[in-house]
Amino acid sequence: MSSPSALPPLSSTDRTRLVRHSERAETDRAALHAVIDEALVGHLALVVDGVPRILPFVPWRVGEEVFIHGHLKNSLMVAAAEGAQACMTITLLDGLVMARSAFHHSANFRSAVIYGTPRLVSDADEKAALLHQMMIKVTPDRVSAIRPANSRELNATAVLGLSLAEASLKVRTGGPIDAEADYGLPVWAGVVPLTLTAGIPVTDTNTAPPGPSGY
Repeated sequence: MSSPSALPPLSSTDRTRLVRHSERAETDRAALHAVIDEALVGHLALVVDGVPRILPFVPWRVGEEVFIHGHLKNSLMVAAAEGAQACMTITLLDGLVMARSAFHHSANFRSAVIYGTPRLVSDADEKAALLHQMMIKVTPDRVSAIRPANSRELNATAVLGLSLAEASLKVRTGGPIDAEADYGLPVWAGVVPLTLTAGIPVTDTNTAPPGPSGY
């Protein structure tokens, strides 16, 4: 595996070049990888029968591709597999930025946008291996305990890969940027950090006694 310093930087295209707040562009490819690896929700958008469609998926990365999965007959998955151009977005919300005026409120975020033509994974062994990688991302301590997908389930599932060759990453950090005249207002300003945290697991009533992972 290449070290982060050896990875080529993200390069802008007409579709990924940032116009507003271009100073927030992040060109470190390792930073893009980190966002995809952390995120549990991404959205894929494309045009189906002349109508724009967008659906949420669990994204996971293997090398320089990001993958999603869904039912083989899902119309969005079908259109993507048939060669439709697609756009994927993945956003992590890191905090609410509270300013002294309504206009200057903002958010701290890491937002990736990826363009390209998805490829349908047709090889059964590759599909099974990729879905296994998804489970490692979502629940690594349970992979050895759960039943893997059988042939019927694999046949009903479509896995799509999207290259990271045309991608951008926009990042905002720091506190509010108020108008100079507003800094003296007696209003609290700062950042409210936000994180995604797991709650206490609720056991299914049909569950057998827990295995080594505990849940």
